[in-house]
Amino acid sequence: MKAAFRKGLVAPAAVAFATLAVWAVAGPLWALGCLGAGAAAVVGFHLLHLQRVTDWATGSLDADVPAGRGSWAVPFAAIHRRVRLRKKYQQELKQVIERFRRAAEAIPDGVVLLDARHHIQWANARAQALLGLAMPIDRGRPIVNLVRQPEFVRYVDEGEYAEPVLVEQSREPRLLSLQIVPFGVDETMLLARDVTQLEALARMRRDFIANVSHELKTPLTVVSGFIETLQDLDFEPRQRARYLGLMQDQARNMQRLVDDLLTLSALESEHDPPNDAEFAVVPLLLELSADAKALSHGEHEVALEIGEAAVVVGNRDELRSAFGNLVSNAIRYTPPGGTVTIGWSVDDDGRGRFAVTDTGIGIAPEHIPRLTERFYRVDRSRSRATGGTGLGLAIVKHVLLRHQAELEIASEPGRGSTFRVVIPARRVRRAPSTPPDAGDAALQRGEGGAPRPDARAPTSSAVPRGTGS
Repeated sequence: MKAAFRKGLVAPAAVAFATLAVWAVAGPLWALGCLGAGAAAVVGFHLLHLQRVTDWATGSLDADVPAGRGSWAVPFAAIHRRVRLRKKYQQELKQVIERFRRAAEAIPDGVVLLDARHHIQWANARAQALLGLAMPIDRGRPIVNLVRQPEFVRYVDEGEYAEPVLVEQSREPRLLSLQIVPFGVDETMLLARDVTQLEALARMRRDFIANVSHELKTPLTVVSGFIETLQDLDFEPRQRARYLGLMQDQARNMQRLVDDLLTLSALESEHDPPNDAEFAVVPLLLELSADAKALSHGEHEVALEIGEAAVVVGNRDELRSAFGNLVSNAIRYTPPGGTVTIGWSVDDDGRGRFAVTDTGIGIAPEHIPRLTERFYRVDRSRSRATGGTGLGLAIVKHVLLRHQAELEIASEPGRGSTFRVVIPARRVRRAPSTPPDAGDAALQRGEGGAPRPDARAPTSSAVPRGTGS
């Protein structure tokens, strides 16, 4: 027998026993009165608890379950346990929903929940920033009223959501990838992603392939044409030697291009810091001066100005390549009779400055911001004529980035240019000054001559890897 049923029989049984006792003592009338009073008390007791249950069920959802007595204690206790379990499950569900909401907010892509009519139900912070939404003001508004680009409106109307659609924003120079993903019952999710950088990289890759193909096409066409000519016609030895020399020049241009591409690729893919070591600046400047004179063939005046001897902490080979590119560019773009000055100084704050100044053709201001781009040339015909690959300044940029250095460019068309490398103070150590001997003094005055053997001058006239812009 159930506990509630047993407890429910207690009150009627007590009334029955009391009625029989009164009957035996006082007679049937008093017994009838006792029975009526007991029945009224039992009914009132149950009606009171029924009213409590009714008030609780129709009241606030957060109201506590009322306490029950007698036979009502068991059902009220059962209701209390169920309510307590329901609140526990609701709290857990609330935590799960909040966790998913925080996860959606943390997603780097924009997420917008839409109903069956593509009205906005919810959007994370990233979606609000990308699409210009304002929650909760925009809740319930059609998404096409806020994202009005024709491509997206057509994408929504067609209902083909297998692939995303690319949309350009007018208020900001940004390219967005938008895709609708169905889920649940008649619900969809709009995913928004900023693909501006990805598209820029893809465009750079396309331009790079096109530029490399174009750069290789010209020398290959020349070499192929000479080969066909030599195969079809019989030339005199002198003319044949001339053609072979031209073919060799084009082959060298291709070799320089391949070497610069390999150097640039190695710099771009190298994420580890450079192998730093201390090296003296003065011997490096003497090497660069000797290389400049060898490349000039006596057609330019090469001056060397050393303000203060110093020791630099960095990768000597990489910095020599970068400095050598700047020097070779100055020689290539300075007409015969011009002056190229290689300088070094240390600022009061400890920063080192390597500078190459020429009296060449100069560069217009609109070209300066793009000079370090791969294959960017101010004058393509002149660059090819001087043997440049279009990668020299790109190599310089990456070398300087690896050494936390900066490239400053000042130029005026018709008057010349100055390319200055600023090396941070933590990479520069001042060295005690020593009086130069006669040979070094001559080099510093730009009077020609070879550097001393202990100045580590190169034995050939080869230009450092990275053959100019």
